Amino acid sequence: MSARGRKRAGRGGRIKAVFWCNLILLAVLGGWFVMQPPLRRAEVAKLVENYFEKNKRIELIDVVRDVYRLYYSPDFVQTVAQGDRTHVYGGAPRSAMDSQAIRVLKNTGYVTGYSEVLENPLWVAYRVADMERLEPPAPRPENFETDVRTAARVPSSAYTNSGYDRGHLAPNHAIATRYGEAAQRETFLMSNIVPQRHGLNAGAWKEMEMKIAASYPGRFGEVWVLAGPVFGARPSLLPNGTAVPDAFFMIVVDESDGRVRTQAFLFPQETSTGAELERFLTSIDEVERRTGLDFLHEIEDAAETALEAKRAQGVW
Repeated sequence: MSARGRKRAGRGGRIKAVFWCNLILLAVLGGWFVMQPPLRRAEVAKLVENYFEKNKRIELIDVVRDVYRLYYSPDFVQTVAQGDRTHVYGGAPRSAMDSQAIRVLKNTGYVTGYSEVLENPLWVAYRVADMERLEPPAPRPENFETDVRTAARVPSSAYTNSGYDRGHLAPNHAIATRYGEAAQRETFLMSNIVPQRHGLNAGAWKEMEMKIAASYPGRFGEVWVLAGPVFGARPSLLPNGTAVPDAFFMIVVDESDGRVRTQAFLFPQETSTGAELERFLTSIDEVERRTGLDFLHEIEDAAETALEAKRAQGVW
């Protein structure tokens, strides 16, 4: 057999192997499905339906893993947050440091906790829900705008030739597809922007943003997200005085059937493009230690303690 023929045969063998693996996975999932109560069957049916919506970026292995994780994983804690959950789950983050004043700015699709001293958002919070059809967003706005609600009034030009991208905390795509074009433009307010190295902004950070925008809602119905910068004791400054973070956190909250689970990440500023997300999993306790912020304080104490101590076993 020629080299070309061997290559063609090898490719055909791999395709057959993938086909049979997928067939076996579907058969196992189908057998489990018929044994479940009606409500659970409805949830799984929606998950499978979303799998066939290719723009929701759900793989077959995600479906199989989610069936286990949603119903059998120890990651969930029995609790439900009280209060307003429009954008924030478990209460707006509070600062444990008296010197760290936070100004809360409310927008259509997200909420920001802003520091006038550091000229940065300290956190943003937003919620992303599943949609029957995930339509493409409006074209990305070309310009960033100074937020006149802030005293700092950081201009877009502060980042020009700085070596840092204008990094979104509340992401353009997720907000645009759920809340519309006007809300999308609000993500280009400088009160939502942080100095971020391009390798991180275009790499792991963007990868998580797209999971949250497309895959997670299609798999879990809805998720809540908290994201923000992590500063060192003496952060370096851009020429205009904007502080440069050492790292960034992202916390994702999923509620299902009266239970809650979380996954938390800490991304160093110098994270390279292509870095594996699993490397950056951490606990909310560690994020709180690094930021001086208090998360999920509206959840009952025992459940909050359990959730914040957990490090997710893997990326959802």
